[in-house]
Formats: sequence, structure tokens, C-alpha cells
Amino acid sequence: MTNKTWTKKELIAYILLYVANADLKESKKERDYILSRVDIKTYQHIKDEFERDNDYQCITKIVDAVKSERYYNADPVGLFADIKLMAFADGNMDQIELAIYNNLKKILT
Repeated sequence: MTNKTWTKKELIAYILLYVANADLKESKKERDYILSRVDIKTYQHIKDEFERDNDYQCITKIVDAVKSERYYNADPVGLFADIKLMAFADGNMDQIELAIYNNLKKILT
């Protein structure tokens, strides 16, 4: 599967996984937040893809998918709200998560 065929939920799952793993670990609270946004089947399918990708592939897929996703293309406010909530899912936004958030904001807007 490539990002060209992702559903909106798959795109959300991939981006949230990217943010959750910014500090190289995904906490239970972060996983729970992702599962509050997508079903377990979507989560597991996208997590398998995410784990095969390197950082460059992740960013490329996210940028391409967001640009082609009509829900986020014109107005990414909802997307950034999800990203911010993900970053705070484990109680705080650490420096790495803040950097990822700011970089995604620069790249995608």
C-alpha cells in the first residue's frame, strides 16, 4: 500500500504514529489516543507499514498524502489539532515532539 490509496483514517493513523514515535517510543497513552481516532485493524495495518519506513519515507508519505487529501489540503487546522493532542497524549509535549510538530507545520502549510 502506498499513501496514494490511504483512507483519511489511515492517514491520521500514520501521522499520529509518526508523532508518537518521535522520541523512539510509543507510550500506552499515545497508543490509546491513536486508537480513539482509528480502529484497531487500521492501527495495526498502518503500524506495520510505518515500522518498515525510514524517516525520509515517513515525511514524504505524509506530505504527499496531506497534499492529496481534500479534508486537509485547503485547511489543515483539524490535522494540527490532532497532532497537538497526540503530542500531549502522554501528559506533556517533549522537545522532540515539539520539533516534529513545528516541522510538520512548516512543511504542510
